[in-house]
Amino acid sequence: MTDSPSTQSSAAADQDGVRYVSGAVPAADDVRALYDSVQWSAYTQDMDTLMGGLQGSAAVVTAFDGGRLVGLARVVSDGHTIAYLQDILVAPGHQRRGIASELLRRVFAPFGQVRQHVLITDTEQRQRAFYESHGFRESRDVEGGELRAFVRVTPQGG
Repeated sequence: MTDSPSTQSSAAADQDGVRYVSGAVPAADDVRALYDSVQWSAYTQDMDTLMGGLQGSAAVVTAFDGGRLVGLARVVSDGHTIAYLQDILVAPGHQRRGIASELLRRVFAPFGQVRQHVLITDTEQRQRAFYESHGFRESRDVEGGELRAFVRVTPQGG
């Protein structure tokens, strides 16, 4: 799915002129530029894998300012029991404008009936504040029961 954003019918502009597109994977060069802009170079070292991951996602929402890709969010999900936010990123010059919040809202919209919305992020306080402002809690802080979250990260290609 490498349609250009202009061919998508599910696009809308906000007050800042940012256009959101659902369901289309942008061109690899645009993806690389966005991921590199936020220094997620571990992803762009293997563009085939990154693009395959985007194409295999249950939902992808992108944000464009003019013709430039400035934001992207994607969810991996079974559509019934779990929706996992794999990536959400906004180009540095476009941060703190509500783009990430809108991407988050739109990418999770098809999964409103799914009980578990999950993500893993770094320990930066700004990240925590952002996700908590959208109703996410660290697993140890979830009310009504004790939860643990585990992750195993394998070497790339291993």
